[in-house]
Amino acid sequence: MRHAEVTLDDKFLLTEGRVFITGVQALLRVLIDQHRLDKAAGLNTAGFVSGYRGSPLGGLDQQAHRAQKFLDQAGVVFKEGVNEDLAATAVWGSQQANLFADSAKYDGVFGMWYGKAPGVDRTGDAFKHANFAGTFPKGGVLAVAGDDHNCKSSTLPSQSEFAFQDFEMPVLSPADVQEVLDYGLLGYAMSRFSGLWVGLIALADTMDSGVTIDIGIDRHRFVLPDNYRLPAGGLGIRLKDQPLDKERRLRTQKIPAALAFARANKIDRVMLGSSRPRLGIVCQGQAYKDVIEAFAAMGISAAEAADLGVAIYKVGMPWPLEPQGVRAFAAGLETLMVIEHKRPLIETQARAALYDLPAHARPKIIGKVDEQGHPLLSEIGSLSVAEVALAIADRLPPGPHMERVHDYLARVSAASMAAVTLSADQQRKPFFCSGCPHNSSTRVPEGSRALAGIGCHYMASFNDPSTDLNSHMGGEGLSWVGASPFTNESHVFVNLGDGTYNHSGSLAVRAAVAAGSSMTYKLLFNDAVAMTGGQAAESGFTPAQITRQLHAEGVKTTVIVAAEPERYLHATDLAPGVEVFPRSELMEVQQRLRDTPGVTVLLYDQVCATEKRRRRKRGRMEAAPRRVMINPLVCEGCGDCSKTSNCVSVEPLNTEFGRKRKINQSSCNQDYTCLEGFCPSFITLEGAENPHREAMPALTADSTLLPAFEPFEGVKNIVFTGVGGTGVTTVASILAMAAHVDGRAASVVDMTGLAQKGGAVFSHVRIGETEETVVGGRVPAASTHVLIACDLLSADGPDALALYAKDRTVAVGNADFAPTADFVTDRDVRFDAEAQGRRLTAAVKSYDAMPAQNLAVNNLGDAIYANMIMLGFAWQKGVVPVSSRALYR
Repeated sequence: MRHAEVTLDDKFLLTEGRVFITGVQALLRVLIDQHRLDKAAGLNTAGFVSGYRGSPLGGLDQQAHRAQKFLDQAGVVFKEGVNEDLAATAVWGSQQANLFADSAKYDGVFGMWYGKAPGVDRTGDAFKHANFAGTFPKGGVLAVAGDDHNCKSSTLPSQSEFAFQDFEMPVLSPADVQEVLDYGLLGYAMSRFSGLWVGLIALADTMDSGVTIDIGIDRHRFVLPDNYRLPAGGLGIRLKDQPLDKERRLRTQKIPAALAFARANKIDRVMLGSSRPRLGIVCQGQAYKDVIEAFAAMGISAAEAADLGVAIYKVGMPWPLEPQGVRAFAAGLETLMVIEHKRPLIETQARAALYDLPAHARPKIIGKVDEQGHPLLSEIGSLSVAEVALAIADRLPPGPHMERVHDYLARVSAASMAAVTLSADQQRKPFFCSGCPHNSSTRVPEGSRALAGIGCHYMASFNDPSTDLNSHMGGEGLSWVGASPFTNESHVFVNLGDGTYNHSGSLAVRAAVAAGSSMTYKLLFNDAVAMTGGQAAESGFTPAQITRQLHAEGVKTTVIVAAEPERYLHATDLAPGVEVFPRSELMEVQQRLRDTPGVTVLLYDQVCATEKRRRRKRGRMEAAPRRVMINPLVCEGCGDCSKTSNCVSVEPLNTEFGRKRKINQSSCNQDYTCLEGFCPSFITLEGAENPHREAMPALTADSTLLPAFEPFEGVKNIVFTGVGGTGVTTVASILAMAAHVDGRAASVVDMTGLAQKGGAVFSHVRIGETEETVVGGRVPAASTHVLIACDLLSADGPDALALYAKDRTVAVGNADFAPTADFVTDRDVRFDAEAQGRRLTAAVKSYDAMPAQNLAVNNLGDAIYANMIMLGFAWQKGVVPVSSRALYR
């Protein structure tokens, strides 16, 4: 194995070869490479980026700041948007800069908008205006839409292609990170040629994945259509453009130009041909990877599939579908199967494109329904490789290949059965972090209820029966305006995060005041947008400034409840009449506001616990002066500390005298609300820190006994399971990078969503000799070779069990069981690590366990190292195919 001289800057610095890069980083690479291509073409261009964070694009702004020097060199200006539609308007402005040539600094500006699918929806008006206006011929715009098919970290599942269709913006659908880069640059070329904004779909499986890709700048050579002549005056943005002229140009010239560009550059192409095609499969984006994965899982090679009469057509631009290519592909087919996730976009267009063919030349078209009109491929959630394989298998001709197909389907069926019969009774559900302000701030007095909002506090609706009925972002509280005239209920509380308030929620407060409804907004000021990585809100408003803004909006009563009320003792900049209370008086304050007519605001001021931990580690905040411990000999196990603090760091401790409580010092964020419980067993240690263990003997690659690695062909599928927030995804990324250092192809996909807040987290790592062997990011059903169960309960969940196979999965597990959030509300809930181990043993080929958390705490002083110990345990067993030097590197 070779050990490449890999640096973290490679992903942006290198212009040829292979790099390991994430989907989000690839978007930034698009901007850098666009500038490189323009410079090589003799153009002096710059870039402009604006949007609003939201999964799977939640970390784009953070990555942009880390890549600042490379963006600066490329002339790219990055401006976070206050919200999505204002950001889109700013990007629209980047195309107007060159309309006034005398003052333009550059030959053109390429723009990029980014946002989550709900942001696409709310930005429709801006998109339509900007797209009708057009782009500058040496600029161009990409609109990157983050879709969440399975609603892992959203309030609704999403599919943005139909929104882009309505905005009349061509949309590109990358299948993987490589195509994020390729299609991004292609999108700019199309946008410049056609004068249209171009949409780019960003799924979690591409944005949340890291993979080895080819970044050769010479790959990107685009041709202009030789059968399309641009009209006089071109198709770009112009001054004094009339609305009907824009519409005419858009529909009669710009969209045809985009279709001509797509044909000339073969965006849609035949990926598998057959000399006697019978079954033609049309797919796009992630579905294409699913199709390729399905054939591999069934043991059918590309050559064998072609011999069986299968042909595959990959669509890169799902709207508008280029008709000439799909007509040519359909010629001579018996059946055309369209495989796409969620609603049928390509299928509907394919039917229209083939409708006027003679009956004898028109294939049967199936997709969402089969030949008899029965449901075939679901529109709900996302399709699995197994579902795709089953649909294809039913349409393959008989032959010896079917034995392999049936073997695969039987293995999938067995895994599905295990997911039902062996699944753990308990679930690891997401919950507020230790010391999170929402542990206290989202509670309401007896007899009251609260409306949920967008943000981490949304999780209150999972666990608190008094909180329910969320709205879209920025609509918080307005549902009560519509409901209150028709109910005898006189008041509700409304949870509103400071990030949402800055984004659009301040308008909701204004509307509620105008309506005269009686409600209390609980404005949760955390000093960080914790849901997407701890960024500061764009306005940077302080609580004092917010009180003055609320006063100006007409809110008559605003109070502050603060974790550190002493900070306000000498405050002179609060709005008139604002009172400040300690959080111990939260319930009394809420009862008072509940009885106050009109709109009132309770501003809850406490720094996000995760951000506080981050700042302390980085030296930007003083370490907390005290540690809290529980004397088990005094503790009676009553659970009042859990009830008071709502904190997951209060854990069970089984002793010879029965079940007691302890504080998990590794996860505790020193919030101290547990001290408010009615209990004499708590001890506070002033100036105490977690113990620093003595340095252990240094181990090097040369001094460590190397395992005998099992040889493998094709791809090695490794699955990590763990608890959100404990570093599982970090360890998985280290493994994938180590494989890259060894010269292998690797990918890692993290499945987190809201689970990052203490829920079940999964990382899929796939390692192969070449990029071609690592097809998709996710490990398909019944295909796991190695399971590293950093948390047994997550490993015993139905989604995880469906990935294992009794004939191939080697599992290692952490025998130390981490309590679930159920313990916060149920003091008697029991956890049985041995039972979890037995379930796992029944589902896999072999299983070995070790007490990783105890080893980490006792030898390294912190449980955070347990996941890395688990990786080392698996590596020592010879089932992780990377070298020790690569892991060290």
